[in-house]
Amino acid sequence: MLIVGCGCRGRALGQALLADGHVVRGTTRSSLDPLLAAGIEAAAADPDRLGTIMPQLAGVSVVCWLLGSAVGDGVADLHGPRLETLLERLVDTPVRGFVYEAAGTVDAELLRGGAAAVGEAAQRWRIPAQVVEADPADHEAWLGAMRASVERLL
Repeated sequence: MLIVGCGCRGRALGQALLADGHVVRGTTRSSLDPLLAAGIEAAAADPDRLGTIMPQLAGVSVVCWLLGSAVGDGVADLHGPRLETLLERLVDTPVRGFVYEAAGTVDAELLRGGAAAVGEAAQRWRIPAQVVEADPADHEAWLGAMRASVERLL
């Protein structure tokens, strides 16, 4: 399992998946210490630079793209061109499932576009995918929806 964007919610998901018996790797652009303290295999990687994400896919069966509340100048790319490129490249990796967070503080139009890209990739390249629209502000509902999506893909 690879959680891209493993901040506070990602750590909570990672810990829940660890409790379910999964091996979890999480990416961050900042300190690895919070991930390591949570028992998550930590990787320094930036979703805006796919070259840092691709090596993290080794041995991974499901990717969780948790960028529904991402901030910064490149947010639109994370739900558009970067996401589309990653989905295309997944064909040549061991990844066999993709979970997309389609709710959060990012503009709703960008999230809808990202969800559409995930749906198109699932059809085109036969990549099983789940789109989670649960509101991250409702932590328990969001966590339950994310866990259920991962389990459906496995």
